[in-house]
Amino acid sequence: MSGGDPVRDGLSGGDPVRGVARGGAALPLSVLDLVTVGEGRTATDALRTSVALARLAEDRGYHRHWVAEHHSMPGVASSAPAVILAHLAAHTDRIRLGSGGVMLPNHAPLVIAEQFGTLEALAPGRIDLGLGRAPGTDGATAAALRRTARAGEGAEDFPQQVAELTRFLDDDFPDGHPYARIHAVPGPVQGPVPRPPVWLLGSSGFSARLAGALGLPFAFAHHFSPRNTVPALEIYRDSFRPSAALDAPYALIGVAALAADDEREARRQVLTGALSMLRLRSGRPGLIPTPEEAEAYAFTPLEREFADGWLSTIVHGTPDAVRAGLDELAKLTGADELMLTSNVHSGAARLRSYELVADAYGLPRTGG
Repeated sequence: MSGGDPVRDGLSGGDPVRGVARGGAALPLSVLDLVTVGEGRTATDALRTSVALARLAEDRGYHRHWVAEHHSMPGVASSAPAVILAHLAAHTDRIRLGSGGVMLPNHAPLVIAEQFGTLEALAPGRIDLGLGRAPGTDGATAAALRRTARAGEGAEDFPQQVAELTRFLDDDFPDGHPYARIHAVPGPVQGPVPRPPVWLLGSSGFSARLAGALGLPFAFAHHFSPRNTVPALEIYRDSFRPSAALDAPYALIGVAALAADDEREARRQVLTGALSMLRLRSGRPGLIPTPEEAEAYAFTPLEREFADGWLSTIVHGTPDAVRAGLDELAKLTGADELMLTSNVHSGAARLRSYELVADAYGLPRTGG
């Protein structure tokens, strides 16, 4: 674990993994950003919203701001997390920034080590490297990314890819290894530098068990796999072995949440995300529809069942209702941190939601 420079370590108070509860929040609250693009908006608009969100999150005491990796989805502009994180680092000072996550089968481990070594050099002590084993897209796009199309480089090889990436980050391939003379730069070959904490992400028990065995922090995608949350966290804790990175288990969960000034407005906003997901699951991905389009959409009975099921996983409503839902979820799962994601049409509604949640927990402004 890194030392205790509060400037270098941002809002973590000296620990790059564990957060500090603020105000009335029993757990650290964080942000998961998909850089969503709504109908009538552009990727430029979405990226500007992400900058505004990172600044707001920093000002209101959120612990970290992570950017997801998705490909070939018109409603998502987060295909290049490292590029976005560099931009966010230039517009913030303290909040931790990271990938939620880099889909490792899509990339050569050396490239990721170089990208995140560069990010660490740009924002020392503020970078997290979250890793996922799914491609974050369909099979054809995964093949076009030039990794999963070749034998021995798919998601099933994730443990080996993590091990290779870790050795590049630490610059410690053993003598005689084919990569022993290769150095990821920026990195340790240039002198003592902090290494971005490595997290494993997952929506099932596979990565939970691997994270536990490696003694790494674990992030679970509750927002799209809620039934697996408690079992996966139990697997993680049961399999955890202390490591140089972490002496005890640390698990955060991604939670879909949207607060608005009244319950009806919250419902209008989250319905846009439900319709967007319905279209994605039906093979018709597009920009996130407006609230008016979502309200006017003629759902079939089967589609309505899907939408209602999706909405049931989103903590939404007034600020007090959202706080109550988040507190209940934290108690149920025993999570160490909640990472909130709000994938709706309006950037303004997303920003308002994070502001209202911060108010509901009494998070103080930190002077951003």
